[in-house]
Amino acid sequence: MQLKSIGYIKSPVKQAKFGGWQNLITEIVIDSDYSDGLEGIEEYSHLIVLYWLDKVDKVKLKMRPQGKKDVPEVGIFACRCPWRPNPIGMTTVKLIERNGNILKVKGLDVLDGTPLIDIKPFTPPYDAVEGMKYPDWVNKLEY
Repeated sequence: MQLKSIGYIKSPVKQAKFGGWQNLITEIVIDSDYSDGLEGIEEYSHLIVLYWLDKVDKVKLKMRPQGKKDVPEVGIFACRCPWRPNPIGMTTVKLIERNGNILKVKGLDVLDGTPLIDIKPFTPPYDAVEGMKYPDWVNKLEY
């Protein structure tokens, strides 16, 4: 299996942190080879961004999310922690504007220079769910 980057993220955030991402404005820069693939993206308010967590240097199969002592230890597939066997990240963001091959978005929780894998439009028939359930400890995390 092979993945290839289709661009990168320009973010003011250079060091990993917890929280403070919801109002952060970043730019997604699409390589010129793929800029035609952005045609029509302005018609969507939100996008799903997939990226490669290239700064992750180890795998942890169990951990306490964000290192919080009041959160239970869980498996990597039961949380959104980055230390995964395949460090693929995913965030749903608000699209602010498109300027050529650059998308300005709000709420993208990645570091500057993060490689972009894919972008998908958030489409409610596919992406919205009813009756969703999640553990109470998720509300203790910083976003």
